[in-house]
Amino acid sequence: MNEPLAERVRPKTLDDYISQLHLVGENGSLTQQIKKGLLPSLIFWGPPGTGKTTLANIIAHESGRPFYALSAINSGVKDIREVIEKAKQSGGLFTSKNPILFIDEIHRFSKSQQDSLLAAVEKGWVTLIGATTENPSFEVIPALLSRCQVYVLNPFGKKDLEDLLHRAMEKDTFLKSKKINLKETEALLRLSGGDGRKLLNIFELVITSEASDTIVITDEMVMGKVQRNTVLYDKTGEQHYDIISAFIKSIRGSDPNGAVYWLARMIEGGEDVKFIARRLLISASEDIGLANPTALVIANNAFQAVTTIGYPEARIILSQCAIYLATSAKSNASYMAIGKAQQAVKQTGDLSVPMPLRNAPTKLMKDLGYGADYKYAHDFENNFVNAEFLPEELTGTSFYKPGNNQRENAIQDFLKKRWKDKYQ
Repeated sequence: MNEPLAERVRPKTLDDYISQLHLVGENGSLTQQIKKGLLPSLIFWGPPGTGKTTLANIIAHESGRPFYALSAINSGVKDIREVIEKAKQSGGLFTSKNPILFIDEIHRFSKSQQDSLLAAVEKGWVTLIGATTENPSFEVIPALLSRCQVYVLNPFGKKDLEDLLHRAMEKDTFLKSKKINLKETEALLRLSGGDGRKLLNIFELVITSEASDTIVITDEMVMGKVQRNTVLYDKTGEQHYDIISAFIKSIRGSDPNGAVYWLARMIEGGEDVKFIARRLLISASEDIGLANPTALVIANNAFQAVTTIGYPEARIILSQCAIYLATSAKSNASYMAIGKAQQAVKQTGDLSVPMPLRNAPTKLMKDLGYGADYKYAHDFENNFVNAEFLPEELTGTSFYKPGNNQRENAIQDFLKKRWKDKYQ
């Protein structure tokens, strides 16, 4: 029984697969594609233990395609090319179903490694399925991302996790040899953090640590069995998301002490330095914005610096940046403005660009009225002209409302003098 419980009970078919009904339910998008045999290259994005690898294996099995797997942790460009050559040969002239190449933790691949996949994906030698716990918009190169459909896998809910426990007890030979009474499950579910694999690992630890074949699972018993250090910080589990949330909320709440404490928790837990620096960049714009535009400059410089330096010295730069952001004036006006503008676009669609604002690089465009009556602001007093720069249907709309801070109060005064109809 050397194989972990999570491996022993790994689902082999979609019928056995638990959760992710938006993808693999009766009307799920992936279910329909598998049935039609039209499977594009995919990227599964979601927390650990949500079934990304399992789903890739099931897709290969149910679509009848050859399956090749690589882990980005220990594979290089040479390994990728070797697998692609094998995949090309296995596809050959005898099947219309190209092989599936599954790459676990694809976000760990460098740009050159991801580049080596482009030709194989574009020419259809393989159908790529990548799995990542990180936002693919940041970690997958645009050329590869544009050739893939991204599917988001959600953390397991309470019912999903309970179903997983009961399924393991029904399917696993070792567990079936025991008389297990799941009297209480709250501790098991809480410790799992929505990670199905982690749940099964903890469950197996609890079961194997009992000498008797009759086992009653209670919350107190589980907490007593599980070592405390397993939940201090899991950089790929629930703690990962909870602690980064506490970190950003401390900065937003202008508490430098909370910010450096949660920063220390992440550093001691081995969190990726770029992940922390990236969140600082976002906070500098989302939570501070025009109240102190220098915050974005400092956060960007911090990102570049820690990427170059790495640990352990990067901790000092991260601390400096976090404290600066926490003690800076706050404004979410830019964040709110783009949200309102995007909502307007969704509601009104592709409104026409007013003729004065259109580009007129050719005589025909000028004859058609493109750019006509445009007033060049620098030709007027104070470099300002009272004109409308929105589509006619949105005339007079104000998306940006300055925040209540020293710098944006000055912006408010500036706008009031020029746009009296929008800023009173």
